[in-house]
Amino acid sequence: MSQTVKFWFDPACPFAWITSRWIREVEEVRDITVDFNVISLGVLNESKDDPNNPETHKKWQGARAALAVRERHGAEKVADFYTAAGTRIHNKGYGLDDYEAALSEALDEIGVDDAAEILEESQKETYDQGLRDSTKAALSLVGDDVGTPIIAIGDSAFFGPVMTRIPRGEQAGKIWDGFAALVDFPYFYELKRSRNTDIDFS
Repeated sequence: MSQTVKFWFDPACPFAWITSRWIREVEEVRDITVDFNVISLGVLNESKDDPNNPETHKKWQGARAALAVRERHGAEKVADFYTAAGTRIHNKGYGLDDYEAALSEALDEIGVDDAAEILEESQKETYDQGLRDSTKAALSLVGDDVGTPIIAIGDSAFFGPVMTRIPRGEQAGKIWDGFAALVDFPYFYELKRSRNTDIDFS
C-alpha cells in the first residue's frame, strides 16, 4: 500500500519548488503518494513584512489561490495548480513581477470552471483564516522557527530538505531513503551546511 506523505508549500518559495519537483520524482521510484498542502509565507512573515509593499500582497495571493483550489477541488487539483503556477513563477521567470499572470494562466491550465472567482478571491482575505490554520498545522509538527517546505511522514515531520537542484530518478529515491530514515528518529533534529551553489530549476 502506498505511503501518504504530506507536503506543505507556498508557490512563491523557490526552495519549496525544487523540493516539490524532487518529491514528484520520488513518487516515480518509491511507493509514496504526495498530499500537497498550503503553508503561507505571508502568515510566517506577517510581523516583519510591510503591508503596504506590493510584494507582501503577492506573497499572500499565491497561497490564497492554492488553498482555494484545494478546498474547492481537492488535493489532486492543487498539485496540478502548483505544477502549473510554479513552472511559470520559477522556470519561466514570471517571478513576482508577473505573479498574478502566472496564477491566472495556471488556473486556466488546470481547467477549473471557477478560475476567475478563485483569482478574485486571492486578492481578498476570504481564505486567510484557512491559511493560518494550515500553516499552524504544519508548524505544530516542526516548531515555529522554520519556513517552507515542510514534509510529514505520519506524525513526524521536518523542514526541508533544502536543495539547489532537482535530483532525478534513482538519485531522488536515494535521498528520499535517507530522509525517511531520519524522520523515524524523534531525537534527530538537524543537519545543515552553508549553501554555496546557485539555484537550478532544470
